[in-house]
Amino acid sequence: MDIQTLDYAIIFGFFALVLFIGVYVSKQSGKNTTEYFLSGRNMPWWLLGFSMVATTFSTDTPNLVTDFVRTDGVSGNWGWWVFLLTGLLTVFVYAKLWRKSDVKTDMEFYELRYGGKPAAFLRGFRSIYLGIIFNVMAMSAVTLAAIKIGQVMLGLSPIQTVLIAGSITMIFSAIGGFRGVVYTDFVLFFLAIVGAIGAAIYLVNMPEVGGLSSILENDLVKSKMSILPDFSNTEALITVLIVPLAVQWWSAWYPGGEPGGGGYIAQRMLAAKNENHAVGATFFFNILHYALRPWPWILVALASLVVFPDLESIRQAFPNIEESKLGHDLAYSAMLTKLPSGLLGIVLASLGAAYMSTISTHLNWGSSYVVNDFYKQQINKNASEKELVRVGRITTIVLMVLSALFALALQNAVQLFDIIIMFGAGTGLIFILRWFWWRINAWSEIVAMFFSGFVSILFWQFEDELFLSDGAPFPAWSKFVLVVLLTTIVWLAVTYLTKPESKETLYAFYKKTQPGGPGWEKIRKAAQAEDKSIVDGTQRWTVPSGIIAMLVGCVLVYSCLFATGNWIYGNYTLAVILTIIVVISAVTLRRVWAKMKDVF
Repeated sequence: MDIQTLDYAIIFGFFALVLFIGVYVSKQSGKNTTEYFLSGRNMPWWLLGFSMVATTFSTDTPNLVTDFVRTDGVSGNWGWWVFLLTGLLTVFVYAKLWRKSDVKTDMEFYELRYGGKPAAFLRGFRSIYLGIIFNVMAMSAVTLAAIKIGQVMLGLSPIQTVLIAGSITMIFSAIGGFRGVVYTDFVLFFLAIVGAIGAAIYLVNMPEVGGLSSILENDLVKSKMSILPDFSNTEALITVLIVPLAVQWWSAWYPGGEPGGGGYIAQRMLAAKNENHAVGATFFFNILHYALRPWPWILVALASLVVFPDLESIRQAFPNIEESKLGHDLAYSAMLTKLPSGLLGIVLASLGAAYMSTISTHLNWGSSYVVNDFYKQQINKNASEKELVRVGRITTIVLMVLSALFALALQNAVQLFDIIIMFGAGTGLIFILRWFWWRINAWSEIVAMFFSGFVSILFWQFEDELFLSDGAPFPAWSKFVLVVLLTTIVWLAVTYLTKPESKETLYAFYKKTQPGGPGWEKIRKAAQAEDKSIVDGTQRWTVPSGIIAMLVGCVLVYSCLFATGNWIYGNYTLAVILTIIVVISAVTLRRVWAKMKDVF
């Protein structure tokens, strides 16, 4: 690649700006753990919304989308598009509940909702399980994408990429804390979106591709264009669309798409000024994440099929790429090598922005678990705020090192996506119901977590015999469904076989969060019989309205997503119809939302 002085100036200018912001806010962030991990709980909705979007705008996302498009077509993206349902359920139902809980992390929720040693174990174990193990896996996928970009675009070895990108991000994250992450996310988002759109426009129209019309007429591209899977291909239909829509969105835990909210999305809701800002932030995030952002990546992925129709063509164009890192996801980086000077610098800086935004969030979020939910609870309950901040900064460094080492052993981002989805299968229903059904207890979650992991490992071990070989007893698509079914049966059985949480614990939880609904009727009656006041008469149960708002919101966002695609494809009649649906659903959603409560 011919990287000019202008490109280097843009890249180094960006890194300098990010480090400056980190240093500038470091003093304020280092005051205490509330500042370091939640920025004083005083963040506005729009800033938190941009931060959520920037965080999910990682270097591995365009690679993952490219992999989906090149292997399964545009419809392959339903694997992550379905999490819109989870996201909007969080917006209209769970955001207010999380903000009312007033916990520092979603792990602290466990000792608010449950009681005794099982709750303490669940909080401590999951803080390590998610904060370190799963978090390192997610960060390693992002770092793997950075490695591939470094190899293809800059000729860097994997270790060189890790040392350069990882060290800068680690330093910035350790000193700046959550405030530094959110402030820089605002800048990083605009740089990343400009880079993605600019790259898509240039690459689609370069001579080797021939413009949008040439792409759409290409035989290889035609078979990949459909937004919906081929309904005549039963297996593809079930795998790509039916299972994700019917089961996956509510049953699986995935970073950024947790049923009932959680992870770094919960961290931002907890950092909001109030409940309304928490709702506004999450809705703003879902609009940008699902409706507006995918198409620049999809267009580059489709264009890559013209330039690099198969893996062999990528191998020939980049002979120095390690065989273990060769995959369809590499096509995105391969296309970016064709950008001209200036735009190349912006795109490289935008990829750096995407990387730093995602990794810095995961580092701060993961260290918040380790500090607040493990170290402070299990190691030193009397630790000072200064000590806790110091442990948080040390944890940030350790997490970065572990994720970098793991990334060096990976081949493509889809590997991690599948692993995380499978290991969280069957647990999602608990995360949704635990707010609204008093009978769920700590043992329900403990058993679901371990059993889901055990069954997933077992199915992987005997995958050929059970799902893939000729004469296998189960079709390949049923693996995820079976994990969900078995896990759900087991945790429901354990729920009824174990004692419920104490009345005192349930009373305290209800009084603080006011979840409402028929699932708490028995507890409300018990409290009334004991002359204990746990119900706030000024609070309305808005869950039915929230579910309606979620469904209308899904119509709005999906229609916007599909309308954009059909405008691009030149299907103008369908595009107009979908655009009208967007307007109607937007007006309807505004009315439903207004009945629930004014948001801003």
